[in-house]
Amino acid sequence: MAGSCCGSHKNFDGISQRYKRILLWIIAINGIMFIVEMAAGIGAQSQALQADALDFLGYTLTYAISLWAIGKALEVRCKVSRVKGLSLIIMAAWVFGSTLYRVFYVGEPDAYTMGGIAIAAFIANMISVLLLYRYKEGDSNVRSVWLCSRNDAIGNLVMLGAASGVWATGNAWPDLVVAFILATLFLSSAWQILTLATAERRSLASHG
Repeated sequence: MAGSCCGSHKNFDGISQRYKRILLWIIAINGIMFIVEMAAGIGAQSQALQADALDFLGYTLTYAISLWAIGKALEVRCKVSRVKGLSLIIMAAWVFGSTLYRVFYVGEPDAYTMGGIAIAAFIANMISVLLLYRYKEGDSNVRSVWLCSRNDAIGNLVMLGAASGVWATGNAWPDLVVAFILATLFLSSAWQILTLATAERRSLASHG
């Protein structure tokens, strides 16, 4: 598909210089936010912040792989999408496991740090969402990029709710609940990406 074609087309495969530049900007934004949020999460003893920081790291790598896969054969892009879907499942498992650990060893996180970082992360993700909005449809590789950014923005809003809950209740349970919600978002995105990649692979096989 020509790079001049509209990115909202369902068959868009990412071959667009504008789209590639957007991905480079988003990779930089996510990389910076991973460092900032992980440091804040450790300092504030917030499991939700650390889970969201891991989310930023995972998506930084995801976007880099997506950029690399642009222009490759459909079979290659399907394989890349499957790897990204499986990586989201691994991240969800880590979040579930570490959150269960916190259930038995709960320390109250710093609600003010949680709230401040959640706002910064939401702004960063909304920039990504707005840049990617016209490219929200496409093949599994392009679609996965949109889902990652959209879910991140949703997760940050939920994080703000967790910060409010920690501040109001004086305990860590709202933080733990949000960590579980973020893990569920990872699984939801993984399911959508793997489903689309499987459909593309079947289509490729039927035309082969």
